[in-house]
Amino acid sequence: MTALTDDINGCAGLVQRGDADRFMAIMAAPVSARAVLFPLFAMNIEVSRAPWVTQESMIAEMRLQWWRDAFEEIATGAQPRRHEVVTPLAAVLSPEAAKALDGLVVARRWDIYKDPFEDEAAFRHYLDDTTGTLLVTVAEALGAANPAVVREFAFAHALVRWFQAIPELENQGRRPLVDGRAQAVADLAGEALTRRRAAQKQQGQISKASRAALYCCWQDEALLRQVVQDPMRVADGSLGVSEFAKKASLLRVSLLNRL
Repeated sequence: MTALTDDINGCAGLVQRGDADRFMAIMAAPVSARAVLFPLFAMNIEVSRAPWVTQESMIAEMRLQWWRDAFEEIATGAQPRRHEVVTPLAAVLSPEAAKALDGLVVARRWDIYKDPFEDEAAFRHYLDDTTGTLLVTVAEALGAANPAVVREFAFAHALVRWFQAIPELENQGRRPLVDGRAQAVADLAGEALTRRRAAQKQQGQISKASRAALYCCWQDEALLRQVVQDPMRVADGSLGVSEFAKKASLLRVSLLNRL
């Protein structure tokens, strides 16, 4: 139990250093949920980093394959490798969840290369296979949750985070959007807002325990509204709210346990 606690603390440190907003969201969740939240979000940081830590595509592929092998061990019931993140993951993942996360790793292969998305459908699949799969896995590890409703929240969340990453992606020579015109960006944000608001009305289909998986989505409404009103904020990297507004809105979400 001591080793597991040490591993979870290690995962918490990874999240705190690598994803400050998600760390805040996890710390607003019930303490009992953190043994699930920290390992899964730490895993996501490690997998998402893998394609970017080297310019050598073969090495990046090998790093992603390492995670595929780890998930295969969990999925097949083999002894999982000893690792700061994999060890606590193995304690909370079902074989089915491990297989689903393998798909998340495969989707991250897009990050290795500079090819644009083939079409709008490919872009949407990428968002769903990464963020959608992650949040469904987290929610289901915490309790009962309708995956279709979770994926609607996840679409909005994935899009917000993608918008925030666009300036750096473009600096890296990537083409992050199929249609980067201002109106197309505003329309995409508007669609995400509509889908998120519909999901809010259905969040009764997500158990109270599982809603902690979605606390990380707490800023999405405000940020998507910013994009609808001024899509150029995506290109210039000015999306964001004040620290006071950020903390106040997260406090509201955690107290009400509703998004």
